[in-house]
Amino acid sequence: MALKNTENSEHYIWRDNCDGWHLLKSDSRSIIQEKMPSHTSEGLHFHNNAQQFFYILKGTATFRLEENTFEVNENNSFHILPQQMHQIFNHTEQDLEFLVISEPKAHGDRVNL
Repeated sequence: MALKNTENSEHYIWRDNCDGWHLLKSDSRSIIQEKMPSHTSEGLHFHNNAQQFFYILKGTATFRLEENTFEVNENNSFHILPQQMHQIFNHTEQDLEFLVISEPKAHGDRVNL
């Protein structure tokens, strides 16, 4: 099936009640739509091989990248290279929705810090 959305894609829940939907899941590339409720975060980590591209669909994301912090508003993107320590936060009162594109896939490539 070519048409993919949150209603017909594999769903999972991560961390503090955050949602993820696998829109594309292959060894060479992963595209996931994610939703983070207000005041949630992901754990600090890096990927050995995968680069990641985040595109913010709704809300404002706060990224920690190495020792720096960046705010990224909707309709903007953020690129993370392999082996860069990073973390995403939703410090706002509204849900944060975004796409994360990993190349190659990031699953199995994550190192938690």
